[in-house]
Amino acid sequence: MKKIHIIGLGLLGGSFALALKKVFPDWEITGFDNDPDHMAMALEMGLVSRKLEVPEEDTDAVILATPVDTLLGLLGKTLEQVGPNTLIMDFGSTKGQLCRQMATHPKRNQYLAVHPIAGTENSGPGAATGNLFDGKVLIICEMEKTDIHLKGLAYDIFEAVNMKLRFMDPGDHDLHLAFVSHLSHVSSFVLGKTVLDKTKDEKNIFDMAGSGFASTVRLAKSSPAMWAPIFLENKENVLEAMDSYIKHLSQFRSMIAEENVDGLNHEMLEANKIRDILDIKE
Repeated sequence: MKKIHIIGLGLLGGSFALALKKVFPDWEITGFDNDPDHMAMALEMGLVSRKLEVPEEDTDAVILATPVDTLLGLLGKTLEQVGPNTLIMDFGSTKGQLCRQMATHPKRNQYLAVHPIAGTENSGPGAATGNLFDGKVLIICEMEKTDIHLKGLAYDIFEAVNMKLRFMDPGDHDLHLAFVSHLSHVSSFVLGKTVLDKTKDEKNIFDMAGSGFASTVRLAKSSPAMWAPIFLENKENVLEAMDSYIKHLSQFRSMIAEENVDGLNHEMLEANKIRDILDIKE
């Protein structure tokens, strides 16, 4: 029987607990969450069998699923608490700074930097679902720095919950995620705020909101406590992505103002190409 400990029992941590319970019903899964209500709910839902503030020394693996601004301190502290045969993995959405600062840690070989490309706009243990990770991509950074036996355990776990493994440099990971994930959340938050500001004058505006608006603004329901630290941790890449987005938005605005039909058609046809890319990805 393996012992797995999960710190942070929200959407990701809770869903990972459910996925593990499905494929490894005889494993013991313990956990901890700083939010007392989340902790109580996780126990009530059976996400974890016990509340442990500190993982036991013989724990096989510890999953850190907390906001990115907590991970560096939590990772260092957790490595000091566990024995030499325990693997520590974090689910953070940024990897560059964490990997740089862990580079010289004496227990660096017990750490594996991973990022599951999975999630919803919902948060907390009540949002957890057992199939959240099924068929999703898992990015692994600096795999060569992790002990081969501990890495083997991680691979067994991720294969069992049916994840597709991809390997990336931490810097490339953060740059790419700024464009395909972090910018999407910025856009959704700003769109939501823009429309909410308008509703101060136009009380019935949401009566005209269709599925297009709902799908575009869906990410604005995401947790600020999770996303504000991500934007700041990946500030340089997020700002680069935003600058590019603002440039294209300004060009699009100019074409509308100038009634440049050919230009608008060209820009939208170019954007349509994203369909082919997403179809291949899926």
